[in-house]
Amino acid sequence: MATKRYPMVYDLQGKLIAVLNKASSISYELIKNQLWTASFTLPLNDSKLKYVQPKYHIDIYDYDRRIGRFIVNPKQTVKNESTREVTFELEHVWSLLHSDVLFGYHQFTNYPTRTVLEGLLQQQEVMHWKLGKCDFTRYFHYGWENEDSLLNAIRSVAEPFDVPYMWTWDDSSYPYTLNLVEPPTTVKDVIKYAYNMKGIEVYEDPTNLITRIYPLGSGEGINQVNIKKVNNGVPYLQDNEAVKKYNIHKRIWVDTRFEDAASLKASAQALLDKYKEPLRSFSISARDYTVEEREKKKKAFQTYSVGDVILVHDLDTDIHEEQRVEKYSKSDVYGAPQDLQLELGNLIPDITTTTTDLEKKQLVNETYSQGATNIDSRDFQDNCDDNYPAVIRFPIPNDVVNINEMTLTFETAKYRAYSKAIEGGGATVKSTEGGGGTTKSTSSGGGSTQTSSSGGGVSKSTASGGGTTQTSSAGGDHDHVMFMRLGGTVTGSEEAYLCGGGIVSLLADNPTLRTASSSGDHTHAVNIPAHTHSFETPNHTHNVSIPAHTHDVTLPNHTHEFTLPNHTHAIKHGIYEYETLPTSVQITVDGNVVPHTAISGENIDLIPYLQKDSDGRISRGRYAEIKIKPNGLARINATVSSRLFIQSRIGGNY
Repeated sequence: MATKRYPMVYDLQGKLIAVLNKASSISYELIKNQLWTASFTLPLNDSKLKYVQPKYHIDIYDYDRRIGRFIVNPKQTVKNESTREVTFELEHVWSLLHSDVLFGYHQFTNYPTRTVLEGLLQQQEVMHWKLGKCDFTRYFHYGWENEDSLLNAIRSVAEPFDVPYMWTWDDSSYPYTLNLVEPPTTVKDVIKYAYNMKGIEVYEDPTNLITRIYPLGSGEGINQVNIKKVNNGVPYLQDNEAVKKYNIHKRIWVDTRFEDAASLKASAQALLDKYKEPLRSFSISARDYTVEEREKKKKAFQTYSVGDVILVHDLDTDIHEEQRVEKYSKSDVYGAPQDLQLELGNLIPDITTTTTDLEKKQLVNETYSQGATNIDSRDFQDNCDDNYPAVIRFPIPNDVVNINEMTLTFETAKYRAYSKAIEGGGATVKSTEGGGGTTKSTSSGGGSTQTSSSGGGVSKSTASGGGTTQTSSAGGDHDHVMFMRLGGTVTGSEEAYLCGGGIVSLLADNPTLRTASSSGDHTHAVNIPAHTHSFETPNHTHNVSIPAHTHDVTLPNHTHEFTLPNHTHAIKHGIYEYETLPTSVQITVDGNVVPHTAISGENIDLIPYLQKDSDGRISRGRYAEIKIKPNGLARINATVSSRLFIQSRIGGNY
């Protein structure tokens, strides 16, 4: 036979302190994705009993094959007439994560699976475990509040997966390494009667058959998380093939730990896939030939493990199908080494598992914060124009679970100022130089202009005293006119001439009388007696005709300068409104244009225009921004009203 290896005890520092070579009734039970367990018995009088202390680590072997490292938890001592022994119950070292908790609220939104797991493992007080391989990259929303077990939180990370997964580990070195991997899909071996199967039990249970499931998460009433937003508005999942086979079997599934619709849907899909067919479980009593085959150095039989895919073949029960090993156990490693128990297909939960799950869910419901609906109203007033819009900013916190409603009501009023005039410092200002040139005025059309009428009359000049006046010297020979022609006749062919104070008649052929010529330079003296001058002005008007014309002005190159002395303008305080209103506005919400251009609006729905994340959900943990831009000077009076479902997980409780 192969070499026996007995349980080995390590203290809390990882030091080997004992090998329990008197251990008996060694058993173990390995279940996929669940905590492994083991047990063994020692005689009450074993000297090594003292080394087996609570929380010490123990390696369990199946002959020479190491099963894993476990922790001492409960022990039961029995002493009577026939029995004097102590039985120890063990849990795999994965249970060390039970000793840590998630106090308060912890959230991971849209982080890859590895990041979430690493973040959770960082919550260990003592770093017993580290993350190794992770085959999955999912971006779910995770939230835990006052989680009493870090292990349960870690295990729940993979629950929303819609594909098979398996937790594995390396517990042979410290710190231990945890892996999340895809289970194998190829058939490892065939198990059949009279070969390596001693017996088979097939269990089919349609009691929990589900063909349509309505998932619900955290919250209450209209704010309870459902899958409509991520399922085309449909609140349920249905398997149509299963409906054809078994009709509709509905189930409302509520798990208030889910706060995110996508995670809720994925987990519900995995549940539907499991229960859309009647539960079918295979319990097989198999024969483990590996120990004796290794001893005889013959071809060894396959060694099974949880997660392996095995082809189950039995003619009598008409079974020939591939199933995955969900549970692998031995009841007495050394007392009955060949006896092996396998469970394949769907595990049938026992009463202990069901009770524990119910207790855990009850604990979660008691400590989970459901939240409440709140109404938030934010007012805004400010001046703005087409270059400087009104900007309304308000926060959307991370702990807002649902935004049930968000609306904008606004009106546009006249632009408002509160004072006039400002101080001026004075300065000398020089205009830009003028280039000069010719400037022509506008043309004038010309025309006749008549002055006002004059009444006429006799006007007398001032009196003259008379005297002798001598002209300036005259040079050269000349004569002088003595009589001048009046133009009119007296009688016959005579014409009248003015002469002195009378009229002289002369013949028409001698119209002018002159003096005899004078020769040489000389002067003339004239004696003018005292006299006055009178003249008569008849009634008359003045007519002026102005022809069409233009005026040309030529400006030379020049500059203008003027000096402003230091001075102040008094400020006049008051409220002054611009005389007109704009005719339209443009509204944007997080950069998205709202199709509303009127200068007022009431209860405008903002939900379609708010920034969304990759799941189509309004982004949290940020400030939303509304801009209202009028096409002129204006004053905006606005109110943003929100109906929010909030879970309070930050701040104090003052």
